[in-house]
Amino acid sequence: MNRSTELAQTSVTSEPVSPTNSAGEEKMEVASELSSPSLHSMDSGFFERGIKTMLSIRKSKQSLNKEKEKEGTGTWKGKRFLLRRSKSYENKTTICNSVQEISEKIEAQPIQGKPLSVMEINELIQKRQLLEAFASIKYLEDETITERDAEKYKDNPQEFVRKSKDVDMLYNSITNVIQAIVVGTLEHPTVEETMLTSLVTLIAYEEAAHPNTGNAGGPGSDLLGMPRRWREAWREAINESARKRVLRVPMALKEEESSWLDLHLDFLQKHLGEDLLKIKLSVKKCYPEEYHVCDMYVEAFHKAIASHLQDLSQRPLEFNELYTLLNWVANTYCSELFLGNPDLKPEVKIENLSLLLTPDVWDKLKNDYITSAKGKIKNYFGNILRLEVTDKWEKEVHPEVKENLYQSSVSLDIQTIIGEHMKISRAISRSLEAKMLELCLAELHEFIPRFEEEFVAWSTAQDSPIFAPYFVAYINNFHDLLSGLEAMFKVNTEELQKILAALTRNFISVFLNTLRKKAQPLLKKLLTKDWILSTEGPDWLASAVSQFSKHLQHMREPMGQELLRDVHKYVVREYITLIIKPRWKMNRETRQQVSKKMNQEARILHNMLIDQGSDSDWLVPAIHHIASIIGEKKKDKIKEYVKELCQDYPDIRKKHILAILMLRGLGRTRRAAIFRQGYHVPESLDGGEGSTLFAEIDVPVIISCF
Repeated sequence: MNRSTELAQTSVTSEPVSPTNSAGEEKMEVASELSSPSLHSMDSGFFERGIKTMLSIRKSKQSLNKEKEKEGTGTWKGKRFLLRRSKSYENKTTICNSVQEISEKIEAQPIQGKPLSVMEINELIQKRQLLEAFASIKYLEDETITERDAEKYKDNPQEFVRKSKDVDMLYNSITNVIQAIVVGTLEHPTVEETMLTSLVTLIAYEEAAHPNTGNAGGPGSDLLGMPRRWREAWREAINESARKRVLRVPMALKEEESSWLDLHLDFLQKHLGEDLLKIKLSVKKCYPEEYHVCDMYVEAFHKAIASHLQDLSQRPLEFNELYTLLNWVANTYCSELFLGNPDLKPEVKIENLSLLLTPDVWDKLKNDYITSAKGKIKNYFGNILRLEVTDKWEKEVHPEVKENLYQSSVSLDIQTIIGEHMKISRAISRSLEAKMLELCLAELHEFIPRFEEEFVAWSTAQDSPIFAPYFVAYINNFHDLLSGLEAMFKVNTEELQKILAALTRNFISVFLNTLRKKAQPLLKKLLTKDWILSTEGPDWLASAVSQFSKHLQHMREPMGQELLRDVHKYVVREYITLIIKPRWKMNRETRQQVSKKMNQEARILHNMLIDQGSDSDWLVPAIHHIASIIGEKKKDKIKEYVKELCQDYPDIRKKHILAILMLRGLGRTRRAAIFRQGYHVPESLDGGEGSTLFAEIDVPVIISCF
């Protein structure tokens, strides 16, 4: 019996398309076909002595034939001798009691080979009186051979051909009945033990009576005296029985039952498990051990199931159906739920079974499974986005706060989807798990930009109070996602890090743009008469900025602090940009009021942002220096303030200083003199990228043309 085995039996670390696997191996190994004792050779021992006896009988065939011609009753004398020799061998083997009893009965009452007509013999066959029918067919066969050897048909060869065909036809009829008996063995609630033991005896008679001695000559005589190979017919019948039993297992229509495949495989386990138990408890005892009945049936069912599953694999299966089939082959088939059931041991052996599915069919199923999973994972991710829109954004539900961080369920949902699909794939094979992870990451790479696009589009169209909280929540969320993927699945997240970095930058840009929309209308009040004369508290701008910046306290570090620095710098930069624009000319009293109000607002802005976590202390002096220049009465002291401004902010340029001096109300000549006497402004930046402020402030062209 040829076999192919695969390593790693039903372990979650295996490639379990074989009934026999060993744990710890990843890849499937299809073993080379090994020569084990064939099904044919297993039969050779049981009637060996009887066959040897018949060989000696055939050597003296002529004398036997003469005795048969003298025998008026048609009794087959050689049969008695055969039974005695066979019986002496059976006593040395372990055979169930029912076989022994039938053999003893036949020994005591030998069957008479009567010269019956073909119709009479056929009637015996139909009544399943097979031993009597066999004896009469053998009588007819021997008679025909004897007459052929005596050249009785020399002048009438057609008669010889007719009689030879009759013998062959009758033997074939017995063959058909043998197969019908075997095929029907499992069809009935109880096993017909007497019929099966008689069948064994019949096969024994035929094998002993027809040793393979070669062909006799003459037309149509090639089948006379030749082995009828009923044990092979018996094996074929077992295979046919298994095939029919598998095909009869109930299977609902897919259109009527969505779980049709699960139900079908459950029925397959139940019905065939019952068959195997019946074979172990009832059928096995009807045969000699040399028949290896349980092994024969297990192999037959194995082949029938394999063929059936291959047919199922050709159907257009959906994701859940593909998983059901793969999981059944990998984890159910050889488990205690089916072939590995303790009730079937030790008779049912699974270690020598071949692959249930061939490697190409197994690989096709896995590839179909991954292809089908692609659309399913994409839909899952799409549902996550859809729920965010409908259940949170549109309803303006604020995100949860956990450990002082804004939270979103997106990361957990994504990791759960990936984890569950990897888990079920790992149960089938490690290679399938790796493919599933690769697929999920590929879909995630597409999903994150799509999520960003939807969120940005929504935030642009909506002036919602939950934008800033969800902006922070999603930054936290995708950071958690990255950490979770690395920790749980040990994946290389380099590409994903790039995608998330781009998403973070885009989110920050949207955040600052939204802040700009809120802050600019307020900033435009600067240096207006309404602003100067306003009785509104000096925290009017800080309150507006705080509506956004306060949410950054709930962002994961260091991202929260980095973004707070950007907000701090943005507010100071925009404040200075609007202050130094050309305005109406201010008198001394107005300049004093402006200076005082700028200092008040600068203190409030800086204190608010630093309290929220900003560490950008270097920004604090900028507005105060400008306020001092605007409000200073003594022109000689102005150049000292200019010098301090230049020392604190080396990226400041001539155009910025001249714009500030113009705001102070100094004339062109005085501005030029203070600039020449003041601190020399370097033309190149001395500070790092993070310490630039004035380099990012544009001055109107009319000012820069001094």
